[in-house]
Amino acid sequence: MTRSKMLLLAVIAASVAGTGYWYQNTRQSNSGTTARSASPVPVTVARATVDDIPVLLEVVGRAEAYESVTLKSRLDGQVLAVTYAAGQHVRQGEVLVRLDPGDFDARLLQAQANLARSEAQLAKARADVQRYLSLQGRGFVSEEKVNELRTGEATASATVRADRAALELATLQLAYTSIRAPFSGVVGARLVFPGSAIKMNDTVLAVVNRVQPLYVTFSIPEKHLPRVRKAMASGDMPARVTIPGDREQRFAATVRFLDNTVDAGTGTIQMKALLENRDEQLIPGQFLDLSLSLDTLSNAVVVPAEAVQQGPDGNFLFVVRPDNTVEPRKVEVSASFRGLSAIGKGVASDEVVVTDGQLRLAPGSLVQVKPTQPEGAAAAKAAATPVPATQPGGNTK
Repeated sequence: MTRSKMLLLAVIAASVAGTGYWYQNTRQSNSGTTARSASPVPVTVARATVDDIPVLLEVVGRAEAYESVTLKSRLDGQVLAVTYAAGQHVRQGEVLVRLDPGDFDARLLQAQANLARSEAQLAKARADVQRYLSLQGRGFVSEEKVNELRTGEATASATVRADRAALELATLQLAYTSIRAPFSGVVGARLVFPGSAIKMNDTVLAVVNRVQPLYVTFSIPEKHLPRVRKAMASGDMPARVTIPGDREQRFAATVRFLDNTVDAGTGTIQMKALLENRDEQLIPGQFLDLSLSLDTLSNAVVVPAEAVQQGPDGNFLFVVRPDNTVEPRKVEVSASFRGLSAIGKGVASDEVVVTDGQLRLAPGSLVQVKPTQPEGAAAAKAAATPVPATQPGGNTK
């Protein structure tokens, strides 16, 4: 055998040996991967139960005064005095602004004088008619003269009525110099000051709001309209009102108004709830959160809200099968309340669902249920955990 043939055989033998070594290592690597993928995923689970769940509609509204009026003058004039303080509680009929009454006092005196003169002329005209009637009976005065005096009497009577109307107008104008609160409420900021010139039905003198009770105005999507109508038809529809960021403080309200038109631009309809606001903790214009109870789902299948996941095709969750593998289920969530979700379709009662650890799951994944930690042990662990130091402003080091 030549030297070149021996070299060729050595190269072939080395290639075969290398190929076998690579195949063996690859097989071992794949076996390790398969073993690792077959290891169970630790998860937390819960059992689906049957319960009654209220159907709540949560919206954002704005407080609105039960009554609100912008006071303007019915006269041209000048402010004499402003008798209210900004933000003051006022009673119905209380004087808020006084205008200079000088011109209107003079007009009232003039109207009184004109009326007195007209009444005197009417009295004389009546006396003349009576005297001439007696003379006509004795043939000393013609019928034409008596008719002339009767016309004078009617004219004097009409003048008296006109002067009485002028006197009433002057009296009203003098009364208009005192601007009063039309109802009990809270007055806003001072808008005019003594000496300010004002124009009739133009200058704003004050704004008064009635805040006991208070309206809360909000809008709901039109798809909820049938349930809202049904709830309102059965009686007073309650609503729970809270301040954004403060869920502890709650206010009871009752829905009292449903608009007669759906806004074509937004697809919503306006509603109003009435709130007593006896302590005046809320003011007009304030944003508020409302929760309306539209219905109650009886005997609904209920799971913890954290079990429901959002996917590209909608809501789904993982159900644990008897062999400890998981199956994804597409579900329909009918309502949510206090950390629970009512499942309309997709899960049956007593089925076990995954509530934590979903990110590591795939269809058919093997799972291992984490043991439930006793409350006492959890509290002890939390107490033993060191608290990180914080800097001013709440930043954690």
